[in-house]
Amino acid sequence: MRLIEAIGLRLDNLIKARENFTEYELAKQAGMPRSTVWKIIHPDLTGVKTVKVDTVYQLIDTLGLKLKDFFDDPLFDDISD
Repeated sequence: MRLIEAIGLRLDNLIKARENFTEYELAKQAGMPRSTVWKIIHPDLTGVKTVKVDTVYQLIDTLGLKLKDFFDDPLFDDISD
């Protein structure tokens, strides 16, 4: 799995784990365009190949996580970039 795919899947899983929370809510609370979140979560549809660490940080901070907790997931064990 590519890094951008793992990041997108991890964000998607975190969003789905929260009741009544959506990509739109995350974007709104993080203060960024909804399209930015959508592009990260759906890199296969958008052709996005990278994401800035600042952007990831802003999103996961909004979710109440730290970078180490976000990346401490089996999704990141087999990155092929």
